[in-house]
Amino acid sequence: MYRVLVSDNLSPIGLKLLEDHPEIDLVYEPEIHKDPSALKEALATTDGIVIRSGTKLTEDVLSGQKRLKVVARAGVGVDNVDLVAATRQGIVVSNTPDGNTLSTAEQTIAMMMGLCRNIGPASQSMREGRWDRKLFTGTQLAGKTVGVIGLGRIGLAVARRCNGLEMNVLGYDPFLSEERAAEQNIELYRDIDELLVKCDLVTVHTPLTDETRGLINAERLKKMKEGVRLVNCARGGIIDEEALLEGLESGQVGGAALDVYVTEKAGANDKLASYPNVLCTPHLGASTEEAQEQVAVEAAEIVCNFLTRNEIRSAVNMVPISGKELEAAKAYLDLAYRLGLMLAQLAGSEGIKGAELQYRGDVTSQPVKLITSAFTSGLLSAALDDTVSIVNSDVTAKDRGIAISQTSTSETGAFATMISATVRTDQREITAGGTTFGNDFLRLVKLNDYQLDAYLDGLMLIYRHKDVPGLIGAIGTTFGKHQVNISHMALGREKNEPGGEAVAVLNLDNAPSEEALKEVQGHPDVTGVQLVNLPPAKAPLPWLGL
Repeated sequence: MYRVLVSDNLSPIGLKLLEDHPEIDLVYEPEIHKDPSALKEALATTDGIVIRSGTKLTEDVLSGQKRLKVVARAGVGVDNVDLVAATRQGIVVSNTPDGNTLSTAEQTIAMMMGLCRNIGPASQSMREGRWDRKLFTGTQLAGKTVGVIGLGRIGLAVARRCNGLEMNVLGYDPFLSEERAAEQNIELYRDIDELLVKCDLVTVHTPLTDETRGLINAERLKKMKEGVRLVNCARGGIIDEEALLEGLESGQVGGAALDVYVTEKAGANDKLASYPNVLCTPHLGASTEEAQEQVAVEAAEIVCNFLTRNEIRSAVNMVPISGKELEAAKAYLDLAYRLGLMLAQLAGSEGIKGAELQYRGDVTSQPVKLITSAFTSGLLSAALDDTVSIVNSDVTAKDRGIAISQTSTSETGAFATMISATVRTDQREITAGGTTFGNDFLRLVKLNDYQLDAYLDGLMLIYRHKDVPGLIGAIGTTFGKHQVNISHMALGREKNEPGGEAVAVLNLDNAPSEEALKEVQGHPDVTGVQLVNLPPAKAPLPWLGL
């Protein structure tokens, strides 16, 4: 059974999905997030957690969590999760980007309309018994130019609705293609300042990051059209609130509609809400029955599928991959992981500076970034006490100044698929290449300049030697004398010609004694001996139980 903690209020339909799952032990404690120490203690016996905005997974809360494997945020924003700390702990963090897309897009349009037609103050005046019709003359949206900053799922949904309102839609997003923008009838800009000066209304739909915090600031507000209206249903802080207040006071900003704030609690935003041309709501973007149910179901499914089917969906700190795709990539992940383990052991105490991977053939149709992470986890796990997995291997390597790069070509060479890795140390370069035979058999086919065919599993004795008659028999005799059984042998010769330098790989059934190794090393034609210990054939990968 996998233990799943739900630490915020969650829609009953999501809770039922978790409760009914035969492999999930649900613990529902929606108030526990209010006590960080209690939350931290509970996570020590938890495999997965479903959270909403109330739960703060800080570095302190996540520190030392060895059992926790996955966090699912029932919503889009994950700014309440320390992603760096989670990644270093090897914890997958996922959000539910689809569940509240439509609700947030509709909230944006509603705020835009309410702002331009003075719905809020007009309604309030009626409550107070007045009929101030002339005071609330508004402006129509049709024909106006709107700038949509951030064209992800929600931004695109807003843009489509603005097109339906006959607005001129300009968009800024550094990652959206011009072709995709044209399909959506969006005039795309790569320079945000060039866009902002042309807009009657601006709506922001980016995540809150160091790059987007204060994206709409005093300097940019001064460059916009006088009387520009601003809408923020994304994250508080994207629009600089102090700059906004100054713009409202001066008249440079004609109005603002805000659903999110830097500080979201009663009384914190009274000054903004006091302006008659500001429409404020208390973070209602996802507050529809449909959105709450959808994000709850998505979050529950993410946790269940991760724990029981190894599916990684909507992850924000690693490559998302379905259970079926992960199973298809298993052999390549295993191959890369073993190459990393072997190269780390061959490098020994030499300082590893970096590694380059080359993918050829069939493997290039697989998620090579994830496969590179598998290699990196093998490379680092041999030397580090910390648990290194495909989730945290990249950041762990970066923290230690180890540069990992990759290249790919779909062209095949001698094998239908080939993964080759070169590790650079302070003293030399070491290269190993491997391939797959079927779905279950992994082979070492290259070691530096030598071509060979060795089993890439279990205990391996690698020795360099002169290619002379009688040596193989002498090694076999030595191991036989010391009761060491050789299960397989592979030989690689320099330029594949007799009489030169060579390397041999012996797969052993049991570990040789120090005396046996000294005897092999002492042979006059042997120039080097190293033992490499890899997992047994078909052993599950350590991170996901594959």
